[in-house]
Amino acid sequence: MFNYLAPAAKYLLPYLSEISTALIACFLVMAGGEINTLVRRQLRNYNFVLRTIVFILINAFGYGLIIVKATPYLARTLGNLDAGIMVFVIIVSFIVIGTWAQRNRQI
Repeated sequence: MFNYLAPAAKYLLPYLSEISTALIACFLVMAGGEINTLVRRQLRNYNFVLRTIVFILINAFGYGLIIVKATPYLARTLGNLDAGIMVFVIIVSFIVIGTWAQRNRQI
């Protein structure tokens, strides 16, 4: 099966950075709601200003930092895989995130 997917890798290789960014962003969109709910529960007894500052720090800087720092690592990791396996991992990753989104009624 991987041999059939291998030719597609030559078309994906130049876009590994963009694909990695998309994967991480999709994951964070799905996980962000759960993370924000957890943080909201932890901070519900604090005042509005502190809750707002934490929200800004997590959403603007936390998620942004994760995307910026994790994208090159994921692109490098995907690039080091065999061609067929790389394509398979990319396809399955998007399917898993899409299924997760469907189950959580995000789409």
